[in-house]
Amino acid sequence: MCGIIGYIGKRQAKKVLLDSLAKLEYRGYDSAGIAVLNKESHVVITKSIGKVANLEVMCTDADATEEIEDAGCGIGHTRWATHGGVTNTNAHPHQQGRIVLIHNGIIENFRELIVKFHLENQLVSETDTEVAAAIFNYYYEQTNNPEETIQKTIHELQGTFAFGILFADHKDCVYAIRNVSPIVVMHGEGESVLASDIMALAPFGNRYFVLPEYHILKMKKDTVSLMDLQGNMCEPDYLTIDWDVNQADKQGYPFFMEKEIMEQPDAMRRTILPRIKEGMIDLTVDGIPDSLFEGMDHICVIGCGTAMHAGLVAKHLIQQGLKIPVDVIIASEFIYEEPLITDKTLVIAISQSGETIDTLAAVRLAAKYTKRVLAIVNVVGSTITRESNYVMYTNAGTEIAVASTKAYTVQLCALYLLFGKLATIKKCYNYAKQREFVLQICDIIKDVEKILQDKETIHRLTQKLVQAKDTFYIGRGLDHSLILEGSLKLKEVSYIHAEAYSAGELKHGTIALITEETPVIAVMTQKKVKAKTKSNAMEVRARGASVLLLVAGELEDEADWDTVYHLPEREDIFMTFSTSVTMQLIAYYTALDKGLDVDKPRNLAKVVTVE
Repeated sequence: MCGIIGYIGKRQAKKVLLDSLAKLEYRGYDSAGIAVLNKESHVVITKSIGKVANLEVMCTDADATEEIEDAGCGIGHTRWATHGGVTNTNAHPHQQGRIVLIHNGIIENFRELIVKFHLENQLVSETDTEVAAAIFNYYYEQTNNPEETIQKTIHELQGTFAFGILFADHKDCVYAIRNVSPIVVMHGEGESVLASDIMALAPFGNRYFVLPEYHILKMKKDTVSLMDLQGNMCEPDYLTIDWDVNQADKQGYPFFMEKEIMEQPDAMRRTILPRIKEGMIDLTVDGIPDSLFEGMDHICVIGCGTAMHAGLVAKHLIQQGLKIPVDVIIASEFIYEEPLITDKTLVIAISQSGETIDTLAAVRLAAKYTKRVLAIVNVVGSTITRESNYVMYTNAGTEIAVASTKAYTVQLCALYLLFGKLATIKKCYNYAKQREFVLQICDIIKDVEKILQDKETIHRLTQKLVQAKDTFYIGRGLDHSLILEGSLKLKEVSYIHAEAYSAGELKHGTIALITEETPVIAVMTQKKVKAKTKSNAMEVRARGASVLLLVAGELEDEADWDTVYHLPEREDIFMTFSTSVTMQLIAYYTALDKGLDVDKPRNLAKVVTVE
């Protein structure tokens, strides 16, 4: 979850590290720090709690600047706290002897290592990272060889890690090694750079490679080399950055979250249109054959948070429309259960980053049971994509705001395309029905554009939410799957306690929580259950709640309600997109009006790479 950067080359290391950490700050913003090797081979470490801006101020101090001004080698880190509180001492980098270390991940056996290596009086922080640094230093004092030191140390560690390492007496090298937690690497003319995210690599070129697990990276300004733990040299597998660098800028929007909400129509086009050929759904661009679905009798969807919510929409579509049983399982629970999957099960793993550790572990477990593991992921070359049998890339472009918006929408697009393809293969849709489905899924982009054009109206709907301590979302059927995501968005960015309930369950206990201070958002887009949901909304209104109705179609007694917002009307199963975007805007504007940092909600980080 932390952001790491390492640089060696012709540019000023201080500036490169600080600029890169600013790009990576969405991965963690509890504290930040840099370490550089100056011309005299002295290690200079500067770190600060809070955001990268605080660190930048410290690094412009006259004395600090003079000491590191000409340094061309260094590492940097922006932290999401796991072990130890948010303090300067716990901030990275950590130094033990001649070792300087940054770390993304968790060392699970750090307490045992403290005892084994007698580190009790040697450590100054509360972090597992400093324990690892001390063990690196222990072996380095024995071997005086960086590669051998890394080999010996890694055998002692249990858990996940992406390490960037400076050896103080090797001023011309930066080393790295990883297990699960990501590291990407780029080498250009006279410089090399590593990072936890390709976001930080964009200023240096467009060719990069993913550091393979348990391979030692030795990075110099003129070369990079890879060696496995048996001492064998390996060639990197280069990829190409395929998104516009400008996506990493706000482009005039106050927050990335608003920018990414507004980008959704284009992201949807990039996801849908390449998979439509002659009016039919065609997944050959993904290398997904029809044979993947032959003999399949069960679908298991795994994901976390927003990705899992997208899976719940797919469950409703597939079970209702195709009569295929679908389980949606939280990835962190999947790996500790006995999964009910066989070689006839299609496993769909959903992740924006492709690095979500719980989902990755679930993919690895599922692969023991079936060769039908399909990943829906946004990031090319990510770990989950490499460990799945098939991949659908969602083509959303980079997403920086911690609260996911466009990534969720394009995950839905991918799942709808899968549904449409399955409907044809299972002969639930004939040619005409498939063509109609394709027309509808292309037309929903227009619905989203209408919602975005009306964003100021939606902004005005949030006035009663800003002061609320609790908010409830209610809906039935497909609407219930959507409001789970809507309530999560509100919680994430506004810090308002928001819960989503199946509307029919209110009277079975939760209606006791309704008061005059509890706004309720009732979503009514499904014709079959619209009247029932409306009755439930009337029940909370009768108990004093202010009710915001999100409605498809006409509402006969509209004048009787506090606030009504009409969504573009479409066939029930296609109401998901305009509804979701509306709820994203509700969450965004509520947080905005509360004066919060919408892009960086407290305690959260964008990519979850620790369990």
